[in-house]
Amino acid sequence: MTRLAPSPAFVVDLGRLRHNLAILDDVQKRSGAKILLALKAFSTWCTFPVIRETLHGVCASSPWEARLGREEFGREVHSFSAAFKEEDVRELLQTSNHLVFNSFNQLERFRPLWEKEAGRVSIGLRVNPEHTEGHTEIYDPCAPKSRLGIPRAEFEGRSLAGVEGLHFHTLCEQLFEPLERTAAVFEEKFGEFLPGMKWLNLGGGHHITREGYDVEGLIRLIKYFREKYDLEVYLEPGEAVVIGTGILVSEVLDVVHNQMDIAILDVSATCHMPDILEMPYRPEIEGGAEAGVKAHTYRLGGPSCLAGDVIGDWSFDTPLRPGTRLPFLDMSHYTMVKTTTFNGIQLPHICTFEPLTGELTVVRSFGYDDFKSRLS
Repeated sequence: MTRLAPSPAFVVDLGRLRHNLAILDDVQKRSGAKILLALKAFSTWCTFPVIRETLHGVCASSPWEARLGREEFGREVHSFSAAFKEEDVRELLQTSNHLVFNSFNQLERFRPLWEKEAGRVSIGLRVNPEHTEGHTEIYDPCAPKSRLGIPRAEFEGRSLAGVEGLHFHTLCEQLFEPLERTAAVFEEKFGEFLPGMKWLNLGGGHHITREGYDVEGLIRLIKYFREKYDLEVYLEPGEAVVIGTGILVSEVLDVVHNQMDIAILDVSATCHMPDILEMPYRPEIEGGAEAGVKAHTYRLGGPSCLAGDVIGDWSFDTPLRPGTRLPFLDMSHYTMVKTTTFNGIQLPHICTFEPLTGELTVVRSFGYDDFKSRLS
């Protein structure tokens, strides 16, 4: 893939995608759950024909994501946002199957709109179990003073008329055990409302397709809620659908020295993989190791003017030179959806790779007009 692709380029391996989908399909068939693709993590819609053969729909965080799901995925669309404008709700009621509100204020404010769609659009509430399993506060919906989800105390004296489902999303890149603990707290606090509901959404952040995930435990948990409360159960992972499916091909532009060797690449942390700076995290590179492990150590940085546009320090068996290709691994999720044209830096090509035929397809390339059209 690295040799065939232009640089910079995101390349999605369709074989690895089908591998992940097979695991998710097994969970669906044995548990009775419906699994959705979280568009906030991965919205590369050229792959939707493959994904929709297995998954039941998408979850959206905005009217635009919902519209993309309706137009290009064509199955169920479940929408949630921390808050909506009236025009958002009007649009989402036309594109969504489920619409989830983040507060009783919004539920009641827009009741005259959504009640007209009763029977066609199912209304839900996002709850906050106030049980923290997150390791990084910026990604923890249950962190103190979180704006995401309704705490149990807010339910006192409130009407649930017309509400058909509850939704919680508390995890980030986690295995089964944090979900098991969270589900127990959720049931303790909100279980009294479940007999009156039609569905329960367990949210995302489940690394179901990662090695070591307790798939059997997940299936048991889903069956427990379905059978005890006679509910439809949904999950909406993003990363689990595309873990290990993509690379970001990069090329060394120059090597400079300032107390250590620094390789400047044609990819940027801030423009192309901002979670490196936000989360932060360290991606893997094919052929790369921790600094000092191999013979030649470099700091890798992007071409932007941001002084902190640094991807990290790696070591390699051979020296890096202009033109050397470096493939960053596991680059499908939270990359393409977050790219920017800061500094007018080129957006990577979007490609797919079909291992059955060895064919690499450049699905989309971006030019100056893409940069210019974002401004006026």
